[in-house]
Amino acid sequence: MSQATAIVTASALPEAGAAPARAIAGSAQDFEASHTRDRKRRNLMENLTSVRFLLPLLAVYIIIVLIPFLQSIVFSLTDYDGYDFANAKFVGIANYQAIFQDQTLLAGLGFTLLYTVATTVLITAIALPLAVTLNRKFFGRNFARSLFFFFSVPSMAVLGLVWQYIFSPLGTGAVNTFLGKLGVSPVPWLSDPALAKFCVIFIAVWAQVGWHATLYLAYLQAIPADLYEQASVDGATRGQQFVHITLPQMVPAMGVSIFMLLTGGLKVYDLPFTLTTGGPGNATYTVTQSIIVTGIGSGRYGIGSALGVMFFLCCVVLVALQQIVTSLIEKRLS
Repeated sequence: MSQATAIVTASALPEAGAAPARAIAGSAQDFEASHTRDRKRRNLMENLTSVRFLLPLLAVYIIIVLIPFLQSIVFSLTDYDGYDFANAKFVGIANYQAIFQDQTLLAGLGFTLLYTVATTVLITAIALPLAVTLNRKFFGRNFARSLFFFFSVPSMAVLGLVWQYIFSPLGTGAVNTFLGKLGVSPVPWLSDPALAKFCVIFIAVWAQVGWHATLYLAYLQAIPADLYEQASVDGATRGQQFVHITLPQMVPAMGVSIFMLLTGGLKVYDLPFTLTTGGPGNATYTVTQSIIVTGIGSGRYGIGSALGVMFFLCCVVLVALQQIVTSLIEKRLS
């Protein structure tokens, strides 16, 4: 009898020990499920809070940007004159075809692209070495930084008016007056198409290079000095340090700078308008000026809207290419 009791007791022990284990496992599962529900609830509340903050911005974006853009697409397919849209007729892609047949509009598109590419390349090529120079210790460094940054403080419209006197093609212009004292005849700075384009691009580079150098300088100061010290100990020259340390670290800054230059160049209007009013002829005519003159000034809202849509597509393509190239460069240098 005692042996049977012992056997029964021994066989019951595992089941007696398994019950608490199952209870513990069940409690752990319940705790994990409760923790998961709490985490989802917190994430939902955070998302709702973010949405509440974004709703006003989203509403402004829809009203100011999205709806007018959709209206421009609709207008670009009609002969809308800006007065009564009910009388507008559907013309399909006729407005887009007219753009490629209008030499003035094509000139504006061509100079805008030239201005954008030229200023982006030149400012990047000058601002990055300038920032590296301003990052070194030398006498008057703070004054030099302030001096280069000051060029970007006045608005482009004001700079256009000031430089209009400096580059005046008359003998009374500042540059021509100086050249006259050297025995050089007056140069037609703003009356020659090629020179006028050069002047617009030169002023834009002169005005913006200091600001972008300051942007690069901010990123340069975030690079740890230990990297340069270690490279110097290993015998790396300044050129090698620039290529293998500075340049890879500056790729994010270059992406920001180039993006701002591209978007600013594509929508340029104030500097060419105040400096040359788009002349001589249509040499410095821009897309923005074309949209304003054609769409608003001439009452051809259909063609103006079509030009705006094409301008938007060009912006998307250029910015997308810039992002792809920047990403590839960053991967290659990293």
